[in-house]
Amino acid sequence: MSDQSIHDVLTLLEQDARITPERIAQATGRTTEDVKAIIARAEADGIILRYGALVDWERAGRTTVWAWIELKVTPEPDLGFEGVAARIARFPQTWSVYLTSGTYDLGLLIQAATMQEIANFVSQKLATLSSVQSTSTYFIMQRYKVDGTIFERPSEAGRLPVSM
Repeated sequence: MSDQSIHDVLTLLEQDARITPERIAQATGRTTEDVKAIIARAEADGIILRYGALVDWERAGRTTVWAWIELKVTPEPDLGFEGVAARIARFPQTWSVYLTSGTYDLGLLIQAATMQEIANFVSQKLATLSSVQSTSTYFIMQRYKVDGTIFERPSEAGRLPVSM
C-alpha cells in the first residue's frame, strides 16, 4: 500500500474521528477491508495516538482558562531538552509541550479552571524545577481556531447598527 493511500485515510480520520471505514473507502477508492487494515496498523504502530472531540467548553457552559507559557531551561545531562519536556508533560495542567527556537526553549499550552490555578501552577510547579531558568506566561483571551477548526461564535445581532 502506498504512503499516499495511508495518508489519505489518516487525513480523513484526523478531520473527523467518527467517520466510518465505509465512508473512508468511498472517499479514497479503497475497499472497506483495506481501510480497516490501514487503521489497525496505524493504531498498532502508534501513528494514531488517540481519538477525540474538540469541545468548545465556553459554549458548553464550563469555564476554562488557557495560557501559553514559554520556558527557558537548562537541558538535563544525557537527556537534553527531552528529559525536561517529559517531566513537564506529566503535569495534568499541561495540554501541549513543544520544543521551540528563539528566546525560549519550550512552549507549553496550559489549561485550568481559573487564572489563579495557572498562576499557582507556574509559581509552585514550573518555577521550582531546577532546570527552569525563566518563564513567560500569556493568558489566552479568545480561541478562534484550534487544530484546524474555526470556533464559530453566534453573532449578537443579524445586522450592524446604522448611525447618522
